Amino acid sequence: MDRMTAMTVFVEVAERGSLTAAAEALEMSRAMVTRYLAELEDWLGARLFHRTTRRINLTSAGEQALERCRRLLELGEDLQAAVGESANAPPHGQLRITCSTSFGQSQLATAVADYVDRFAGVRIDMLMVDRTVNLIEERIDLAIRITHELDPSLIARRLSVCRSLLCATPAYLAARGTPQRPEDLVRHNCLTHHFVGKSLWQLRRHGRDVAVAVGGSISANEASVLLQAVRADAGIAMLPTYQLAPLIHSGELVAVLPDYEVPPMGIYAVYASRRQMPALVRSFLDFLSERFGEAPDWEPQLPAILPLG
Repeated sequence: MDRMTAMTVFVEVAERGSLTAAAEALEMSRAMVTRYLAELEDWLGARLFHRTTRRINLTSAGEQALERCRRLLELGEDLQAAVGESANAPPHGQLRITCSTSFGQSQLATAVADYVDRFAGVRIDMLMVDRTVNLIEERIDLAIRITHELDPSLIARRLSVCRSLLCATPAYLAARGTPQRPEDLVRHNCLTHHFVGKSLWQLRRHGRDVAVAVGGSISANEASVLLQAVRADAGIAMLPTYQLAPLIHSGELVAVLPDYEVPPMGIYAVYASRRQMPALVRSFLDFLSERFGEAPDWEPQLPAILPLG
């Protein structure tokens, strides 16, 4: 038995939840997939899946085997990349990626443009959506996700940090007054995000956390919409610095309660499997990690207003 192939089949079936889907992805017959699974189970001495006519689910032994098989396959790819003849070849092929509209417009689009300019053999398909994408069903190679806490079951690499600020236009603050304390926000039109602090904003100062109930006339599921509403003098919003930096720098927007920190989030690249175009995925991950990093280049555009908490 080719154990590496058997492990590849096992991981593919586990990730896709279907023998037929795995067979199509691996360009094998369904019978061959079934045979590899049976041989792997014989070798391990344990059943890996509960199978019915409608569903296939991992057994307890299968759950334990899945992560170990993933690691072994990744080690094999790392070894091949390190010593193979193609290790020094430039990346090539097509990469399908997704992220939020706001991050895509403000940061990722220019990063992608620079990457494909550097590597002429690469084509990148960008899907800008404001929902959690099923990587396998939508054939996504990389998803850029910004979150406080990443699902530990996901395969991910941290790329950078996402900090946020409360902001408004000078005209709005001149008309409504500038908040001096978090409690003052209750008297303001706070424009909120559907998924991040829709009714409660978390702030921090000198290690002390403050939660403020907020509300206003506009709520949206996309930060770009809130940004345009803020620029139209509609109210105060909590927005990421990757969007705000040039507007704060130019004076079009003003930081509100700059002594208070919004707890930062991580920016992650999430992927279903390192077995899909590993050289290209690895190259693009390294590029993004180097480009953004823990001190992203948009933050030097800000005045010295980011608090240390």
